[in-house]
Amino acid sequence: MFHTPQGAIQMSRPVEFHDLSKHFGGVAAVEHLSFGIEAGRVTGFLGPNGAGKSTTIRALLGLIRPSSGSATFGGVPYEELDRPSARVGAVLEDASFHPGRSARNHLRILALIADHPASRVDEVLEAVGLTDAADRPVKGYSLGMRQRLAIAAALLGEPDVLILDEPTNGLDPPGISWLRGLLRAQAARGAAVLISSHVLAEVALSVDDVVVIADGKLRAQGTLEQVLGGEDGPATEVRAQDPERLISALRSRGHNVQRAGDVLSVMGASPEQVGEIAGREGVAVLGLAAKERSLEEAFLALTGATS
Repeated sequence: MFHTPQGAIQMSRPVEFHDLSKHFGGVAAVEHLSFGIEAGRVTGFLGPNGAGKSTTIRALLGLIRPSSGSATFGGVPYEELDRPSARVGAVLEDASFHPGRSARNHLRILALIADHPASRVDEVLEAVGLTDAADRPVKGYSLGMRQRLAIAAALLGEPDVLILDEPTNGLDPPGISWLRGLLRAQAARGAAVLISSHVLAEVALSVDDVVVIADGKLRAQGTLEQVLGGEDGPATEVRAQDPERLISALRSRGHNVQRAGDVLSVMGASPEQVGEIAGREGVAVLGLAAKERSLEEAFLALTGATS
């Protein structure tokens, strides 16, 4: 069980947005956005370019002031948190480092400024796989190594909330696999993890919950399974000996059926329901399976974006 340290966030929702809006002149970047992030879970924050993701995160971190509404950690704005780096760890896309400084010294300085134990430097270097390269100047680091260093800095204070913007940038496949394990480990210790990403296939493998925005407005939120399910409910793929007869029977019962070759996609019906209808009609079934919508399909349907 995760034990909340003294002074840490004390609410069931460590992150909460309440009716958040942000306007830049006459342009609405975010409009009336309300959702929360749960402790002990990984939440994917998704939206097309220009959807308002970065604006939302920056408002949460106190980097910009909302036009109205609020973005808080346990009900407290970031700028009012006591020792914020011990409560919140964040990696934004534009993370930068002194090129001539080693990773170890970079983290030592951050730990000293934020009053974190010096022992945390070696711990986070090991956690992100940079121990062997810790004393090399950052200017010689690859993009993936810089990303690992940024994540190490975010982990220094063992934060209750971890926010990562495009965390897979620069990571190779082994690095992405490592990141997935890190996210799960942080959630397992009780942290609330929020990742903003456009790499939908990776998000689907990494998250518990999904929040989707487009044009600055909330389009969907819930568990990954709920968002993938869509409004049509279950879906089934079926192959039949007499597909036209089965299509007619399914449509007569109100089901939306799409055909691609010899495969029928039946929306709003489980395999059991399709099999029962086929049996009643005396149509031999050659193949029957539940159809799962990909996160990309759900994303495109929710946002109207083009692939």
